Amino acid sequence: MENEKGIISRFVIGRSGNRGDSLDRGIDNENGLTNDFMILDQVEAPKEVPAKAKLFFAHAADKWDAEFYAKVNDDVYVNIDTLGATLASHLDKPRIYMGCMKSGEVFSELSHKWYEPEWWKFGDKKSYFRYASGEMYVISRALAKFVSINRSILRTYAHDDVSIGSWFIGLDVQHLDEGKFCCSTWSTGAICSGV
Repeated sequence: MENEKGIISRFVIGRSGNRGDSLDRGIDNENGLTNDFMILDQVEAPKEVPAKAKLFFAHAADKWDAEFYAKVNDDVYVNIDTLGATLASHLDKPRIYMGCMKSGEVFSELSHKWYEPEWWKFGDKKSYFRYASGEMYVISRALAKFVSINRSILRTYAHDDVSIGSWFIGLDVQHLDEGKFCCSTWSTGAICSGV
C-alpha cells in the first residue's frame, strides 16, 4: 500500500502497564516480523485514548512527511481508494480537519458511558462544539505539526475526538463535515464502515 498508493498504515498501540511483560514482548516480536505497529511510550488503557491520539499525531508528523494524517478506530474498515481520492481533492487546503462532524450533550453524570469529568468547562448548556466523530478523522500536515510542536500544552478531555476538536477551535482551520467519514453505515462512495 505504501509503494502503490502512497498510504502508510500502522496499528498504534501503547505499552503494558507492567513494562516488559509478555504483552509487550508479544507486540515487539510481532512488530519485528510485520513492521506494522507504531508503539508509543504510553500505557495502553481506555482512559488514555485521548493522550494516545495526541502522541500518535505528534509522532506521525515527526516521522513521516505526509499531506494528511488519519486516525481510525480498530473496528473500522477503510476503503483505501476512496480515502485516497477524497484526500487528493483537498490538497489545496493547508489547514483542514475533516470527518463526520457532530456536537452533542456533555454528560456530567459519573455513571454515564460518555461521562466528561470536566463537563463544567463546556458552559451552562453543556453542549460540545463541533468535532469529528472518533471512528475516523483526518488532519492536514500543518495541523499535525501544530500538535507535534504543542503536544506538551494541549489539553485532553475524556474522549479523543472531543480533545482533537478542542485544539482547533481557536485556530484558522477549515472544519469539513464529510459524510463519507460517517462510519456507522456502509453506503456507495463511503470511506469507512464499522465492522
